[in-house]
Amino acid sequence: MTIRVGDRAPAFSLPEAPGREVRVEPSRRPAVLLFFPLAFSSVCTRELCAVRDEWEAWKELDADVYAISVDSPFTAAKMRADHDLPFPVLSDFNREVADMVGVLYDEWYGLRGVAKRSAFVVEPGGRVAYAWVTEDADVEPDYAAVRAAVAGAGATR
Repeated sequence: MTIRVGDRAPAFSLPEAPGREVRVEPSRRPAVLLFFPLAFSSVCTRELCAVRDEWEAWKELDADVYAISVDSPFTAAKMRADHDLPFPVLSDFNREVADMVGVLYDEWYGLRGVAKRSAFVVEPGGRVAYAWVTEDADVEPDYAAVRAAVAGAGATR
């Protein structure tokens, strides 16, 4: 079942490159979790580059932003480097986190276990403040709505 607004978000660790783990857990700042199907596909590249291109607006929110796919840690690191992404791109190769939050396709273009395009905002206390999941991988998140949810979640000082 997909996590919803008000649910507690899971804490987890995922690699951003081979041998380099990133811990994602409640902190004093909101967190944005952007699940995407596959690195280097056209819509996924457009999504992550859209966040990069508006990075100043995201930085002003004082939130942590993480992009997550089922690609390998090698691919995640290459995606981040090739597109000069200012936020971590994490590998959920074993599909544990996407499964925990309920965003895995049963079947997507003949592939099983690909993450659905989705966006979650997690409040500093660990509750989900915003949840958006689409079955249509060609649809990008409403970035303004995600940023508004982050602004509403606010950092604790």
